[in-house]
Amino acid sequence: MTENPTDAASHESRGERGKGVFGRLTQFLREVILELRKVVTPTRKELLNFTGVVLAFVVIVMALITGLDFVIGIVTGFVFGGGSWTSGN
Repeated sequence: MTENPTDAASHESRGERGKGVFGRLTQFLREVILELRKVVTPTRKELLNFTGVVLAFVVIVMALITGLDFVIGIVTGFVFGGGSWTSGN
């Protein structure tokens, strides 16, 4: 299987052609460090806001799943349980 010429050209332009495993690993670590320098830590107000949004979303999804579970339980009780929607009968 031959390499696509455009792939080879893109590797050569980035200086990746001919690098060994350790050269590629070093390049990867350099790029990781460069990306981590771009990370911005949120302020306390932003952090509290993001936390509130996530918690509200989790509560909404929990309520939705609980409601669906309740409805599906009632429906399966009618279909398979003889028509009673309470578990005590």
